Amino acid sequence: MATLNQTGPDSQLPIVDSSVPTNNPSPRPLGTIPEAEMVYRHALPVRIGHWLNAVCLVILIMSGLQIFNAHPALYWGDRSDRDHPVLSIRALKSDDGQVKGITTLLGHPFDTTGVLGYSNHSVRAFPAWATVPSGKWLAMGRQWHLFFAWLFVITGVVFATYGLVSRHIKKDLLPTGRDLRGIGKAVKEHLMLRHSKGEEVTRYNVLQKLAYMGVLFGLAPLIILTGLTMSPMIDTAFPWLLTLFGGRQSARTIHFIACFSFIGFIVVHVSQVILTGFFNNIRSMVTGWLVVKHVGVRHEH
Repeated sequence: MATLNQTGPDSQLPIVDSSVPTNNPSPRPLGTIPEAEMVYRHALPVRIGHWLNAVCLVILIMSGLQIFNAHPALYWGDRSDRDHPVLSIRALKSDDGQVKGITTLLGHPFDTTGVLGYSNHSVRAFPAWATVPSGKWLAMGRQWHLFFAWLFVITGVVFATYGLVSRHIKKDLLPTGRDLRGIGKAVKEHLMLRHSKGEEVTRYNVLQKLAYMGVLFGLAPLIILTGLTMSPMIDTAFPWLLTLFGGRQSARTIHFIACFSFIGFIVVHVSQVILTGFFNNIRSMVTGWLVVKHVGVRHEH
């Protein structure tokens, strides 16, 4: 049976701290490696930032879909060309009197009845279960969206500052040359559902690093800037935003794409959390401690 050695202040074993670079860990003598041990994986500021952002993102996405429902179409440029939308979600009545949900993307219509356009006997782009509030309440949706947008921005700025000052970003998130050279292998391992084991789980792999860096310094700033561009008051103060994104309607379209990019990231992230040990991963993001199992360890008797 595997033994569990929890390291800590009252233990005779040293604390295994993931904040210390472990790319070249010092070999331990035979028989001193436990079959499993508790490793302090996530610092408190990282855990707080993670859960605040998780709550913010869920409410921002759902309230954003509520706002979209008020005008369920996207355009490119600075005006709403209703005859040539990039995307539209609406309900149409067929010749036999049935109501169908039709989603049109780049001029190509798709029947999305029951999900988009018309669901649960209600004409609305996104269904009630996907929006906050669930009812058709544009004003409240905007209030929720604005409040949690600023909370998301503040949390992001604080986390980025902490990450730079503590060198968390450089040590743990910034891919090294060695990481980048191993992208092909990492992709293959993930496609075959082969995940890190042993001490490797105390470090982010190259795909995780690229994903987190992309969200932190790419996707998050993009969705914030496009959101600001949709505000006439902000445009007055910073007219270059309209030029940068090609108009208010273009900014709205990019904002929508960024939103669903976040949804894609969340789906992949949660899937990996489940596949690599749901309870162990959740515990590490709540308490900071992760159980690391060492595979193939030989023990002296």
